[in-house]
Amino acid sequence: MIRSPLRAGIALACALSLSACGGGDGDVYVGGTVLGVTKAGLVLTNNGGDDLAVPAGAVEFFFNTRVETDAGYDVKVKAVPPNVDGIENCVVSRGSGRAVFTITSVRVTCQIRTHALTGNIIGLNGATGLVLVNGTDRQTITPTGTDPQAFSMAPVTEDLPYGVTVLAQPAGRQCTVENATGTMGASDIGNVIVRCA
Repeated sequence: MIRSPLRAGIALACALSLSACGGGDGDVYVGGTVLGVTKAGLVLTNNGGDDLAVPAGAVEFFFNTRVETDAGYDVKVKAVPPNVDGIENCVVSRGSGRAVFTITSVRVTCQIRTHALTGNIIGLNGATGLVLVNGTDRQTITPTGTDPQAFSMAPVTEDLPYGVTVLAQPAGRQCTVENATGTMGASDIGNVIVRCA
């Protein structure tokens, strides 16, 4: 009988101690990192009601509204930037769980659309050995006997720069590139010209 009030007093002291230290005050931030956000328009939502607009170029985010300690969080994509084709192309990983401590592990990865980078080669005349590059993309050109001869590089991500250059000249020819550089817009690029003489 004597121990019951003592136990109650100890429990009360523990509860007050936790409250003073912030354990159970509900101030748990939910956030993480984003990849592939080059334009404004990404909107994330937590628990179906707390919306957050992620600015272009952001790499980190935190929701403004904190969640209660031990409460659940569930981060989803509500809207995507204009250079992403559909919500399914912004994937959330580690987006749900229980908020015990500050959450920084949510990952949102957006796949930006790509566009074709093509052009024509003029004056190749069957010569072999022409190699074109754009960044890490390397294309060895096989002569087709047609003039002009169409060629294509690997697709380029929207909003990223491109620059087509001659890595190796064909046998007996000297080639230069026109319309070689730029930034990939919202449509394909097809006006690159490789002129050989």
